[in-house]
Amino acid sequence: MEKVTILAVQMESAIGDKYRNYQKISELIDENITPEVDVIILPELWTIGWACDEFSKTAEFLEESETVKFLGQIAKKYNVNILGGSFVSKQGGKYKNKLYNTCPVINRMGELIGIYNKNHLFSYYDDCENKYITEGENPVMVELDGVKFGLTICYDIRFPEIYRAYRKSGADVLVNMAAWPLSRKIHWDSLTCARAVENQTYMVALTQTGTLPTGAKNLGHSMIYDYSGNILCEIDIKEGVISATLNLPEMCDFRDKCTVLKDIHENYEVKSI
Repeated sequence: MEKVTILAVQMESAIGDKYRNYQKISELIDENITPEVDVIILPELWTIGWACDEFSKTAEFLEESETVKFLGQIAKKYNVNILGGSFVSKQGGKYKNKLYNTCPVINRMGELIGIYNKNHLFSYYDDCENKYITEGENPVMVELDGVKFGLTICYDIRFPEIYRAYRKSGADVLVNMAAWPLSRKIHWDSLTCARAVENQTYMVALTQTGTLPTGAKNLGHSMIYDYSGNILCEIDIKEGVISATLNLPEMCDFRDKCTVLKDIHENYEVKSI
């Protein structure tokens, strides 16, 4: 595909109530989707919200996941691919029960074709993701209709190494699906833009909005950047969607004219003096 149209959904999750959140996602997609959309993207933990004490109570076995089945139905209904934000999954067999912060990838036929388990777990400022969740072992790049997407979740944005690895592996679009706090807005705006600029790659930065049980607020302000860091579309704190059509030949032409990655040194050994 020379172009791909993205629809990213920003929402406030009802804490611990996945069925209510299923309904909200259904409504937001139904109200905003157009026939041109190729890929729907959802935010981190949209099924239950950011509440660490809900993780183990709401975890789903991957093989039997209601969330995966729900997303499969949406994919078939609208003939779209879905990067399913994330939900808490149980993996490794029913007797191991390791929990992961998992992004399911669904194709147009409603089939689960891959997953990405969050590689970096946020466990600071009274959050304790690593108390419940197991780290994913590697980055995952998925190809949808010939377009390569590099997947990341929330705290991953602070680690440029994972995005550079995606770029070197041929990623066309970088995606970060988050539940990001309002208190760190400057970090979100700076880091998401930087990942697009330094890799000359389209970047989808999608997060939740709304208030958490602790009184803390999610940021909202989801954006889609082009390969130069220009904002193609954005949304403030309200629930809703953002959508953009990404021109891949245009991006490749820009990369050919500004071959920044060729200037990377093989070794950056630091000399102390």
